[in-house]
Amino acid sequence: MGTQTETNKPLEGQALFAKMVIDGWNQHIARVNDYLANVTDEQLMKEASPGRNRGVYLLGHLTAVHDDMIRLLGFGEKLYPQLAEPFIKNPDKSAVELPPVSEVRKYWTAVNENLARHIGQLQPADWFTRHTAVSEEDFAKEPHRNKLNILLGRANHLNYHFGQLAFLKEKK
Repeated sequence: MGTQTETNKPLEGQALFAKMVIDGWNQHIARVNDYLANVTDEQLMKEASPGRNRGVYLLGHLTAVHDDMIRLLGFGEKLYPQLAEPFIKNPDKSAVELPPVSEVRKYWTAVNENLARHIGQLQPADWFTRHTAVSEEDFAKEPHRNKLNILLGRANHLNYHFGQLAFLKEKK
């Protein structure tokens, strides 16, 4: 048996864990993108179930949360800070007007393409550094409050709301 070279050396430790979380994130994003390619704007205007959030609100909420990840992960400022008001600070069907579904779709794509570009540039060790919402002092006491934990938490959040969105596909 030959020796392992640097290019085919198995991933270990931080690199392996980071790759697992990033691959999971990418799978969730791909699944939502595939779903959005197969659901109409009219379907996104419907409630996921009676008395619940509409699809457009769920998509806008996810987009606003992902947009905030840009800041949390230290990649820059939010692309669409105006999304916080209708999709984070207020519930669906409040007096706040939502942007058209077509715009929300564009925001979703732009935010996630931006995140993907930055995520692809981070080295494994970078994922274990603090995110911007935790102080140096708190991070020293709680090193699990790192960038990778943000990505993992947001992947779970995405998957949760995707489960709600899935109910719309049956409603034509």
